[in-house]
Amino acid sequence: MTSVSLTVNGRQVSADVQPRTHLADFLRETQNLTGTHLGCEHGVCGACTILVDGVPTRSCITLAVACEKAEVVTIEGLDDDEIARELRAAFSEEHGLQCGYCTPGMIVSARDVVLRLDAPTEHDIRVAMSGNLCRCTGYVGIIRAIQRIVAARRGRNIKVIPDGGRSRLGPSGSGHAEARVNGTPAAPRQAGGTPTAAAGAVDGSVVPRGDADWKPLQTLSESFAVAHPVDEVWSFLRDTGAVASCLPGASLSAEPLDDGHVEGQIRVKVGPIVAEFQGVADVTRNEATRSGTIDGTGEDRRSNSATRGRIDYAVRPGDKPGETRVDLAIGFTLTGVLAQFSRAGLVQDVAQRIIAVFVQNLEARLSHRSREAGAPTPVTELNAGSLIGAMVRDYIKRMIGRLFGRR
Repeated sequence: MTSVSLTVNGRQVSADVQPRTHLADFLRETQNLTGTHLGCEHGVCGACTILVDGVPTRSCITLAVACEKAEVVTIEGLDDDEIARELRAAFSEEHGLQCGYCTPGMIVSARDVVLRLDAPTEHDIRVAMSGNLCRCTGYVGIIRAIQRIVAARRGRNIKVIPDGGRSRLGPSGSGHAEARVNGTPAAPRQAGGTPTAAAGAVDGSVVPRGDADWKPLQTLSESFAVAHPVDEVWSFLRDTGAVASCLPGASLSAEPLDDGHVEGQIRVKVGPIVAEFQGVADVTRNEATRSGTIDGTGEDRRSNSATRGRIDYAVRPGDKPGETRVDLAIGFTLTGVLAQFSRAGLVQDVAQRIIAVFVQNLEARLSHRSREAGAPTPVTELNAGSLIGAMVRDYIKRMIGRLFGRR
């Protein structure tokens, strides 16, 4: 159990929780603040939206321990808030609610729109509210209610607050909880500005160097075989740039340092969503055991998502002569909008397909086929959408096979 202390609706509260407890569960179960509703529990529907340090936050995918010392405001804490009071009246008058399940999250997000946007069009409001889903209203009344309050407040000469008063970027609660790099407090990133200089920080990303205390939220094990001798495969893995060229969507932005520190990015497509994680990693190798570790972190600014991961790998002789087996232990944490794609089964299927593409490219490099005419073109971009589609098709095929097999 871990002790968590927060300011919730202006009141200091604390409780002992499991490290994996989400903020929504903390509020509902320990504080009896059931106005925070749980819907999808994947950060998609927006029903659980609350304010953390003044910023709308998906409480169903935010860990309570990540918000230590943060200021949290739920829908109950907005009873006397001027904007929320006006919005409640407008939602009622414009028929912006029916069953009411999505309404707490809608009010929190709508309040942020009124606070930040000066003269938003209907399109602007729809885009800003697209993270809050409603199955009842068709959104027309919701949009009208927000437009009505924006117009009324601007008519009273109430100005917007740029960026809604945000002063920093980062995970919820990061403005209070102390981040450390090698035991030294890390400098925060300021919103709209450049990262404050700090040892071990590159473009605002904390370098993981030797952080033995970090624990991934999800882990999985994979392995693959390559039809080449162990010495040849192990030698190839020394070349970080060559390895990155075999990983679809990955590239280096600078030459690797002698100490194994690398900077780069990986581009991922999930249907219409394109994410490019800019990040850093430390690569360590043990020549005696032919094993190593890749410890990295990255951030996609477009979706405000971040990831942290560690890959432990070991190279050993395969089952066949001249074959090499590579065993992988992968641990990761994904936060932000893209956390909705971090379900264990989905990740494992996607990881298997990524590894298959990596092995295909690796075989081509080791066999020097990439230099020959007619050689297969290496896959250079990861389209998770197509991978997910393939996964769904495989699942349907298996189900049809089982159905007809029983007959």
